[in-house]
Amino acid sequence: MSNHPVVHIEIPAVDGKAAGKFYSDVFGWNITHDEAMDYTMFEYAERQGGGFSIVSDENPVGKIVIYLQTNDIEATLAKIEAHGGKIILPKNEIPNTGWFAFFQDPVGNTLALYKGMNPE
Repeated sequence: MSNHPVVHIEIPAVDGKAAGKFYSDVFGWNITHDEAMDYTMFEYAERQGGGFSIVSDENPVGKIVIYLQTNDIEATLAKIEAHGGKIILPKNEIPNTGWFAFFQDPVGNTLALYKGMNPE
């Protein structure tokens, strides 16, 4: 079994609250909104979910990002590069939450790595 499960999915949305309402109404997802970060999150199964990222030139509609859990972002990024992938954004902190980084696989798909501050 992989030790890099999918831990978060981001779906671009112009209005995260409206997107949350749609997915809640249609699929029954639990929706929460963090006012301080202005970020709407969803949960579709116990501890499985994601959020609605703001649409921008770098984050257009249709660019869904999958976050993979890792215990060591730097080591995983090195392994990605060693196998033909490319680092798009190095390790960055999400205050009081964890760290993330973006990479492209050899085909050009963009994914992300995530490490929480309080792993369970």
